Amino acid sequence: MSVRCRGGFAITRAGSYLDICTGPIFVPDAGEVPKEASSEYRVHRSVYAKTPHSALVHAHPAHAVAVSLHAKDAIVPLDSEGLMLFCPEIPIVDGPPGTDALAASVAEALTAAPVAIARGHGTFAAGKTLDEAFLLTSAVEHTCRILLLSGRFLRL
Repeated sequence: MSVRCRGGFAITRAGSYLDICTGPIFVPDAGEVPKEASSEYRVHRSVYAKTPHSALVHAHPAHAVAVSLHAKDAIVPLDSEGLMLFCPEIPIVDGPPGTDALAASVAEALTAAPVAIARGHGTFAAGKTLDEAFLLTSAVEHTCRILLLSGRFLRL
């Protein structure tokens, strides 16, 4: 998770868990990155450089990851909540975790959509607040669960 602030962003620490309270790490817009910063800092930095988003949530929701393994370039929601939030589709991007390639792919996707799924890895949801980004993370997981329960992923 991260939140944009003056001159950079505050991001969770590498290996941190949300149920254990540790302070965030400040990462500047450019230059050296503290070693304690999340390994996905490149994605966060790239998204903030290329979009107006103020908050970013990265998660590893099981249903979204599973559907990303079967879909081609995007997921088309079937459920009403997914259609309202993501219409017409949720982009799926490629790139190894923690790399500049993934950072570029996610940032590009988040210029046109509020959430993207890194194939086989997890979601990146952006918003004005962490609450908004978390809501999108939850909604994409719900959408993907519906797709799996309906058997739709077999035809993606």
